[in-house]
This record gives sequence, structure tokens and C-alpha cells, in this order.
Amino acid sequence: MTTIGFVRHGITDWNIQGIAQGSADVSLNDTGLQQAEALAERLAREDEWDRIISSDLARAKETAEIIRKKLNLSVSHFDVRLRERSGGKIEGTTENERIEKWGADWRTLDLDMENLDDAAERGISFVEDVLVNFKGQRILLVSHGALIGLTLKKLLPEQFTETSLDNTSITILTNAESKWDCSLYNCTVHLENSKSY
Repeated sequence: MTTIGFVRHGITDWNIQGIAQGSADVSLNDTGLQQAEALAERLAREDEWDRIISSDLARAKETAEIIRKKLNLSVSHFDVRLRERSGGKIEGTTENERIEKWGADWRTLDLDMENLDDAAERGISFVEDVLVNFKGQRILLVSHGALIGLTLKKLLPEQFTETSLDNTSITILTNAESKWDCSLYNCTVHLENSKSY
């Protein structure tokens, strides 16, 4: 049985301000660093993990590095396939700015955003590689909310018609005999037991 723990990165200033991040390289803020520490503490108390693989964007890399230190693991590698769905022209803008610039129907326009299906396939491709290369291991994947959500919808479409993932949440999936099971979804108990975030 292969186990994958999907971790969403800690919070950033852009998250708080409602600015679309996409593939923009934004770092964690102080709260995000604290969230990652709280998750790392939790993971150190729970089941062991074999390796960490992370998106190559700063907010994910920083989260992965904090976890790595606490678990005394290496980050196997940073993979572009774990990046957030690209936001194209909307990156760096708020909802109000988008409406002002492109109108209320901006979502219907071609603003160079990555296609949802393409992003989901990117996530699935990576997960399939994990199943081949790390069969039987417990792997933490540090990534981004939309990319994780799209991947979950593709893997377990009946269970995940909608997804909403909190910063530093962990979602655990297992794969046995080519069947997926989700034993934990969007869990942030480590934040509840720590300071208020």
C-alpha cells in the first residue's frame, strides 16, 4: 500500500489580501511559517513518512523545509508538476481589480489561465509517477490548494465534487491494488491545538 499525504503550503500575505498567486513565487509570511511549524510538530508525533516532494515555488519549498527539519528527512526533489495552477494574467490581482480591468464576467475571458483539465492531468501524472517509483512508501507532497483539489477530484470524482483546502491542511490518500481511499481530508487539527491562526 502506498500512502500520499497532500500538504497545502502555509499562508502568505497574498492569501490574506485575496490576491491570485498561481505560479507567482510568493513566500510565506510569519503566520505561514508558524503554521508550517505546527504541522511539522504534529507530523513528528504521528506516523512516520519516508520522503517529502515539493512544488518548486517558494511558499511550498519553505513549508517543506520546515517539515523536513522536524522529521529529519530530505526533500527528495522539487517538481514543477506540483506547482499551483497558473493564473495567467490574473496573477497579482484581487477580485475587485479583475472586475475593474475585465468586467464582472472576467472568468469567461481568455486570460491565459491554465486549463483546469490540464492542471488536473499534471497532478495525476505526478501521482502516477509516485506510485511507480515509491511503491509501498509513505510520501508527503507539499503543493497548492487548487492543484491538490483538482487532483483529488480526478482521483476520487464521486467523493470530491468540490474541494476547499486550508493552509497547511493535510489530506491522506492510500492506494492499494489500484484503488484509492481517502482517510483524512483537509485536516488542520494542528492549528486548532496551537495558536489561533
